Amino acid sequence: MSLDSRQRQATIEALKAQTWDLLVIGGGITGAGIALDAATRGLKVALVEMQDYAAGTSSRSTKLIHGGLRYLKQFDFGLVKEVGQERAILHRNAAHLVLPEKMLLPIVKGGTFGKLGVRLGLWLYDWLAGVKPEERRVMLSAAETAATEPSLMRMGLLGAGLYSEYRTDDARLVIEVIKTATERGAVTLNYARVVDLLCHNKILNGVRVEDGETGEKFEIEAQVIVNAAGPWVDGIREKDHSLTGKRLHHTKGVHLVVAHEKLPVKHAVYFDVGDERMIFAIPRGPWTYFGTTDTNYNGPLDRPEVTAGDADYLISAVNRMFPQAKLGRSHIVSSWAGIRPLIHEEGKAPSQLSRKDELFYSPSGLITIAGGKLTGYRKMAEKVVDVVLKKLPKDVGRPWASCQTATISLAGSISVGAGQPNGLVAQLVQEFKIDEREAEWLAGLYGSNAAAAMRLGEGNDRLAVLRGALRYGIRVEGVARLGDFFIRRSALLYFGRPWIEASLPTARAVFAEEFGEGYDPDPGMVFANAYADALRFEP
Repeated sequence: MSLDSRQRQATIEALKAQTWDLLVIGGGITGAGIALDAATRGLKVALVEMQDYAAGTSSRSTKLIHGGLRYLKQFDFGLVKEVGQERAILHRNAAHLVLPEKMLLPIVKGGTFGKLGVRLGLWLYDWLAGVKPEERRVMLSAAETAATEPSLMRMGLLGAGLYSEYRTDDARLVIEVIKTATERGAVTLNYARVVDLLCHNKILNGVRVEDGETGEKFEIEAQVIVNAAGPWVDGIREKDHSLTGKRLHHTKGVHLVVAHEKLPVKHAVYFDVGDERMIFAIPRGPWTYFGTTDTNYNGPLDRPEVTAGDADYLISAVNRMFPQAKLGRSHIVSSWAGIRPLIHEEGKAPSQLSRKDELFYSPSGLITIAGGKLTGYRKMAEKVVDVVLKKLPKDVGRPWASCQTATISLAGSISVGAGQPNGLVAQLVQEFKIDEREAEWLAGLYGSNAAAAMRLGEGNDRLAVLRGALRYGIRVEGVARLGDFFIRRSALLYFGRPWIEASLPTARAVFAEEFGEGYDPDPGMVFANAYADALRFEP
């Protein structure tokens, strides 16, 4: 099956037509990773997601594939080593999405980190994470730090450590994993909400799903069901009557976007706020984004909001570290809030909660995976599928393969080095007569599939890029609604908001062409609300 949203009913019929080895509930990075791992081992895999792919936590992170420097403070050396190794694997397998990013860690008088601590910490970090010699840390004096990052505060600046991290587009990473899983035989469906769990002799054997497009309810049978619903995993456990013992602890993280000229950082900067929290400021083309907060959250899971207090906290912290910025709320061009589904630990503050993943097992056979980090999704998936294989009936006709995902290039992957992605950008400019900025945008989203997307634009006017990207999204990436494209497939809501209003008439026209006149690409005004939320700060 493809991810062509115009063939949705065919996908539903395929889901109903057989008993699956594995059904995954949840289409964020964890569920996507499990589907890919299982499909490459030979399992018949289905996945359903109640919203769009990556609509929850997996599109609302700091957008880093990082090696876990913060975990050194918690003496979690094993986790630092694991995520460092995973970072290298992801860069190799998705080089168009996982991009090297130098990170500056300022050392300031009275701060959490002293010179000796940073030197030793970054040395240990490089060693544990297996950082290549040419990318290892460099220690800078105060003068060298000021020259490297002129916008930093000077008073009390003692120096800095410059080390290697990787930046990504989290939602695009999810969709590339989903696409790769589909290529390997998995069948996935977004806007398909699990409304009930089905049992035979008290053992789970399927789910009842509601189609978010038509309201139709249908059943999917499976031998093993994995609950990878992120912030919603406890809701699935409630349906299973197995919500006992450990539970989730939801915390909220907020990020703000401003024009790069207002916060002209040359490198990503990771700095100490002074309340045991750290903040990132990260350049991304004509924008700079910064975050995150780390606060307890008890509100609606599907629509976490950025409050005035969240914005003021981040702005105040940034203005202290970058005093020339003089940021205010009026400078914010967009924002997002995400929910972290962590494991509750009594007496611990949000920033102290472990980011480790954990498996829960139910008497019904339901397997739940909770916690974890974007960087570690592949190892989480491997662990889950190992458990799934032990629960499946022995089938000598289908010997299960070992985990393959460390060497599988994701959809759109380009070669590391060899002039890429610059060679791809030049190719797009030459073939389609578009400007370099548009070509860079396409290459960054789609990698080796950029030309395929552009060919669907049918023309060389300025809106051809939008038409091509949107048609490609509908036909190849499961785009069914405005928000799917503008928020998660393109990130234009966050890093291109000024262009959205002018693009909407063309976008609506493409939806009408692809789905027929009268099709509503924003039922319930979900995208309209998200567009408003990105600049609305509640009191």
